[in-house]
Amino acid sequence: MNSGGRGISLSEKQRIAWLRLIRSDNVGPVTFRDLINHFGSAETAIEMLPELSARGGSTRAIRIASESDAHAELEAARKAGARFLGIGEPGYPEALRQIDGAPPLLAIRGSLQVTSAPAIGIVGSRNASITGAKFAGMIAQEAGRAGFSVVSGMARGIDTAAHKASLATGTIAALAGGIDRPYPPENELLYRDITENGGLAVSEMPFGWEARARDFPRRNRLIAGIALGTVVIEAAFKSGSLITAARAADFGRQVFAVPGSPLDPRCHGTNHLIKEGATIVTQPGDITEALAPQLDRDLFSMLDAREPEKSDDHGRFVPPGEDDRYAIVSALGPSPVDIDDIIRHTRLPARSVYLVLLELDLAGRLVRHAGGSVSLVY
Repeated sequence: MNSGGRGISLSEKQRIAWLRLIRSDNVGPVTFRDLINHFGSAETAIEMLPELSARGGSTRAIRIASESDAHAELEAARKAGARFLGIGEPGYPEALRQIDGAPPLLAIRGSLQVTSAPAIGIVGSRNASITGAKFAGMIAQEAGRAGFSVVSGMARGIDTAAHKASLATGTIAALAGGIDRPYPPENELLYRDITENGGLAVSEMPFGWEARARDFPRRNRLIAGIALGTVVIEAAFKSGSLITAARAADFGRQVFAVPGSPLDPRCHGTNHLIKEGATIVTQPGDITEALAPQLDRDLFSMLDAREPEKSDDHGRFVPPGEDDRYAIVSALGPSPVDIDDIIRHTRLPARSVYLVLLELDLAGRLVRHAGGSVSLVY
């Protein structure tokens, strides 16, 4: 595999610990980040998981991924021509690392050279019309000529057309299942074309994972995070493409939509996006022209994969007592609230609030929402 970009690589010991931590129960990307920030390393965080979960109110032992599990997954990926890339390592998509809850580890297969170019997301109907698929291909080709790669979800219809049209210039397939489980089955040949001819497939799911319905919104988040802007072509109401557009907007990325006939249900979602403020697209160059000014400046700061050093006051930090924990839990309810509001309401140190939220999260009692708000499980 070729690699692009700058960064600092994880040691093999770190990679094992990171994989163990992210594969343990109730540890998602945001919780992973908070654990690393609080304890300084994945190894220390793993040691603390049982105590944190118990303090959060869990009545059963938390499942922690073992070293043998992590080694087995790494070896299975290696045999399949894939590997795991940590956030901040060379080739990790720079736009993706900036989103809230960026995957700490990505399973990748193919060439990382494609991540050195800025990306445009193209998504839309699985049951695409001939003209919709053709226009998706035209946008993908124009993106390639303008120096962009194309990222999509390898679904039928619009996604497939976008990938095929960008094979020669750089395409990224975001998967809902494991890196070895491309979906749908009829796109396995397309998957091989992508991963063996200069493109890249990425997934945050475990190796061997079969995609389920609830996994596709996570896949859509990857598309929206990797892309500087996302264009939607032929999307019905309540479609996955609209979820991708919503996440792109959450991340501060530009959303584009191709208008369609009001009589075509496949276009109801895209027409609604335009009414809500999405940039209208009537020709392929509209997207690259709108995004071109962003290429003239350094959009993303360079992060690395080094785990933070423990701060000078780490040893002096006193964990919150029962009264403080009660105050924090009492400030929560079934409705999402911002963490900053919890800090202001309780007048407790931010570090104490984040620690109690970690405990609740690991005990399965906390729900994290888009935008960083949280609520209690009832």
